[in-house]
Amino acid sequence: MAIPTIEPYPMPAEDELPANVAPWTIDPERAVLLVHDVQHYFLQPFSADRAPLADLLANVRDLRERFAALGAPVVYTAQPGGMSDEQRGLLKDFWGTGMSADPRHRAIPDALAPAAEDVVFTKWRPSAFCRTGLLDLLADRGRDQLVICGVYAHVGILMTAHEGFSNDIETFVVADAVADFTPEYHRMALDYVASRCSVTLSTATALAMLDGGAR
Repeated sequence: MAIPTIEPYPMPAEDELPANVAPWTIDPERAVLLVHDVQHYFLQPFSADRAPLADLLANVRDLRERFAALGAPVVYTAQPGGMSDEQRGLLKDFWGTGMSADPRHRAIPDALAPAAEDVVFTKWRPSAFCRTGLLDLLADRGRDQLVICGVYAHVGILMTAHEGFSNDIETFVVADAVADFTPEYHRMALDYVASRCSVTLSTATALAMLDGGAR
C-alpha cells in the first residue's frame, strides 16, 4: 500500500494521554533523542501549516534544541531512498517501492536539520535499531534511555520503542511530537507503548524532566 493522504487532526492533549505502567523519568545524562524519519517523503502526506504536522515540527524542534543545549546526544534516522528490490525486501510487499533518491524525498526540513555533532543513521527497516549502529551508540556513550519523536507512531515509532525495551533501554514516546495516518492509529500506538514497553508523555513534560534532571 502507498502512504495515504493524511487528514488534519489535533495532537493529543496532556489529559488525553494513557496512563503509564513504568515510572521512568528522563535524565539528560542518560538519554539520547531520536528524531525518527522526519524526511520530506514521510511529511508530504500531511497538510502543511495544520495539526498534526505544524505541532510535530515545532515540538521536535524544541526537543532537539533542548537536548543540544544540555549536551545530550541527538540522533536521526533517514531512509536512503532509491532502494533496489533486494534492499527493499519484504517492505515492498506492504509499502511499494518507497521513496526515491531525489533530495526532495530524502531531505530533512531545514528547521530540523541535523547539526554537525548529531549522528544520522541510514535506516533500512521500520525499527531504528535494525541494521543501524543505534544500540552500539547507546552503549558507547553510556546511555540507557531513548526519547523518540517523529513519524509514524504505529509503524517505526512503535517498533523502535519495543525493540529498545527488549534491549533494556528505557524508551519514551513524546505523544505530541509524533504523528500518524489517523488519530486512531496515533492513539493505538500510545496505548500500546504506555501499557507494554515505554512511557508516553507530552513535549512540555519531557522538557520539564530535562530541566529538572540537568546538573
